[in-house]
Amino acid sequence: MERIKEIVGAIDARKPKPIYFLMGEEPYYIDKISQYIADNLLTEEERGFNQMVLYGKDTQVDEVIANSKRFPMMADYQVVIVKEAQHLSRNIENLVGYVENPQWSTVLVVCYKYKKLDKRKKLYKAIQKNGELFESNKLYENQVAEWIRRTLAGKKYRISPKACILLVEYLGTDLSKIGNELDKLMLVIPSADEITPEAIEKHIGISKDYNNFELKKAIGEKDVKKASRIIDYFAQNPKDNPFVVTITLMNTFFTQLLQYHGLSDHSPANVAKVLGVNPYFVKEYTIAAKNYPMKTVSRIISSLRELDLKGKGVGANNIGHADLLKELLFEVV
Repeated sequence: MERIKEIVGAIDARKPKPIYFLMGEEPYYIDKISQYIADNLLTEEERGFNQMVLYGKDTQVDEVIANSKRFPMMADYQVVIVKEAQHLSRNIENLVGYVENPQWSTVLVVCYKYKKLDKRKKLYKAIQKNGELFESNKLYENQVAEWIRRTLAGKKYRISPKACILLVEYLGTDLSKIGNELDKLMLVIPSADEITPEAIEKHIGISKDYNNFELKKAIGEKDVKKASRIIDYFAQNPKDNPFVVTITLMNTFFTQLLQYHGLSDHSPANVAKVLGVNPYFVKEYTIAAKNYPMKTVSRIISSLRELDLKGKGVGANNIGHADLLKELLFEVV
């Protein structure tokens, strides 16, 4: 992201803003930026006297201001980092007086996770004028695979599309969790090698053969034997393969398939764009569309919604995980 590069560049050039207000639903970049400032603005010797970490649960806005007004000791700057600052949300507007007239030798970093400031209020406008306001938005699931690819590319690594999908399916949209697993992979895989499903299975423990991605493919191809094997594996390993994840993915797949049927342009580029999938996987939708006419797809989507409710205990008397999976397979194949 260009904004992050600008922030990092200013820190490296020792031209920091007096306030960095980092907010939003995605904590990954909030943590990364605050850690970069903590690690790079001051030398190791300077940090002992000039770097302070406060926690929103254990402090008050007045304390943050008081610490921010101190002068650095034998250094150009002092750094005050407020972690979990969302716990100060009731009184966060009390910062406005300090932000309007900040201590320019202080770098105040406020980590305001899972919340956003009200753009209509004074604090938001004051930070825009005198500091850096960074909003970290949650990525949609269909954006995470591209984020993985770009993150790895920035470190001279390549990853196959299938391996990307495996990671997203297993780890969801939690960028911090995904980042940790990518770090593990980069420790054991040479940068010249492509990260493959086999590597992910070996080093992270995600099965390359028994996962929702392979189940979706088997169902699209109407490969009943393969789909049954995966369903049986899921039934035996319910903790690693929760029904809610499987039913959600199946619903997404058939909803996309309904979109596919409605397209007049079935070129790979257009299908990938409209469905929000990697062009690598367009062939799977082409095959599935031949096996599932539009009318059948509509019926399946309706059945999946009913099955989703059963999985949540609505209109069903505690149907077991294995039975839900068997009913799912019966409905879609």
